[in-house]
Amino acid sequence: MATADPEKAPHDIPASSDSLDRTHSHVVNEDRLRRALSARQVQMIAIGGTIGTGLFLGTGKALATGGPASLLICYSIVGAIVFVTMLSLGEMAAFVPVAGSFCTFAGRYVDDAFGFALTWNYWFNDAVSTAADLVALQLLMQYWTDSFPWYALGIIVWVLIVLANIIDVRAYGELEYWLSLLKVVTIIIFIILSIAVNAGGNIGYGYIGGKFWQVGNAPFVGGIGGFASVFVTASFAYGGTESIAITAGETKDPARTLPRVVKNVFWRILLFYILSALMIGLNIPYNYPGLNTKSSRTSPFTIAFQMAGSKAAGSFVNAVVLTSVISAGNHALYAGSRLLFTLGANGHAPKVFTKLTRYQVPWVAVMTTSLVSIVLFSLSFAGSGQVWTWLQNIVGVSNQLSWICIGISSLRFRAGLKAQGKEHLLPFKNWTYPWGPILCIILNIFIVLVQGWSSFSPKFGAVDFVSFYLELPVFLLMIVGWKLLKKTKFRKASEMDLETDVYTKEDMEPVEQGWKGRGKRIGTWFCF
Repeated sequence: MATADPEKAPHDIPASSDSLDRTHSHVVNEDRLRRALSARQVQMIAIGGTIGTGLFLGTGKALATGGPASLLICYSIVGAIVFVTMLSLGEMAAFVPVAGSFCTFAGRYVDDAFGFALTWNYWFNDAVSTAADLVALQLLMQYWTDSFPWYALGIIVWVLIVLANIIDVRAYGELEYWLSLLKVVTIIIFIILSIAVNAGGNIGYGYIGGKFWQVGNAPFVGGIGGFASVFVTASFAYGGTESIAITAGETKDPARTLPRVVKNVFWRILLFYILSALMIGLNIPYNYPGLNTKSSRTSPFTIAFQMAGSKAAGSFVNAVVLTSVISAGNHALYAGSRLLFTLGANGHAPKVFTKLTRYQVPWVAVMTTSLVSIVLFSLSFAGSGQVWTWLQNIVGVSNQLSWICIGISSLRFRAGLKAQGKEHLLPFKNWTYPWGPILCIILNIFIVLVQGWSSFSPKFGAVDFVSFYLELPVFLLMIVGWKLLKKTKFRKASEMDLETDVYTKEDMEPVEQGWKGRGKRIGTWFCF
């Protein structure tokens, strides 16, 4: 496997036709994924790809159980964690743009057993997320009718996203682009409308201001248990933000595209999550009837439109939430299939998962992930609302474990760069290092431990307890089991692989100096 020598200038590296062809997405290499996702698609996927039921429906439950202050504080804390996590991840993904992203980094910079456990954990996370989105469709359809067979729409959407993921990565990217755009426009309209509603542009409430922060037990509801429970809802809502780096293996010019995407995450968090949480808490009382249910009838977005006097508000918001669920499921299936491909490529799963179509799509990984998700979806027979809550809890904790692992991998990655004298090669730097990753690790561990408080009080709930904490022993057992089986060793900083699949700083210089022509690549060598 050839690697770029960081000591050589671009003109010193042999520019064979083979090495140059490997940088272009239209050249077919049978053993790797195709770089076919454009900057336009990746940017929009990063902005809106993972916005789904966690924001549109989950915020209502969070407001009811924790109150407006808990909603705003918890979403802000988790948002800050996600932003710093994305800076750490973007730094690694821009330097090593591989399909497995942070899961590959965990094995490469910490321990192979660590990477094994994280990749399987996150793959299951994506399979569960896909199932959770299919389950949510049933809840959304109940807005219009209770007679429509719940399984029919779920199966139709499942077939749709499977086709989008198995035909060509560009089909996935284009579908995700337009669905994400619709969500972004809707949230912007919601925020503008919410400001008008709060100022008095509503039916029957007059000027609202901050009076709903003083109703009943507000602004904090349910004590420490109510406050802690909002963390898992927020983690579910933000979940998937980190999975944008998984597209690195199929993104055109990732060393330029990914840093832009990471920098935009801050504005996405501020605009879509924190401002939405603020306006929801200001305009809707925590004791609004039915707010604790997973229904578009009581979605904070629907309520805001109805307060403004829109008779068609419910149907409009429900339709948007419906498309957002399809979008989130589409993205989760994509990320899960690429991780299963990575597991096969890294020897953590059978090699059959690395089989590609003529368009270089890992079709076995796509079909396997989709089959697991449809099996989980079938559990809806037990009751969609309760199953959705369990799945949300599992995914939320899984997301937090992933953020902890990204922080640890980031610290080890920097240690390796320093030990090997390659820090100057970074095309993008995490300006919060080292305190950012350290604080994220500590805060995430704290949140993981306390967020299941509601399963202990007022009485112990065994099922809820399992959904909150099941991931922890499973994750640890997978690390220990793989380590004992394969006798893996902790990666020393001086021995880390910091050359395979790397963009060097010299490769980026023509771009940094302002060379024009996006189609011209001078000195960009992939090391596959």
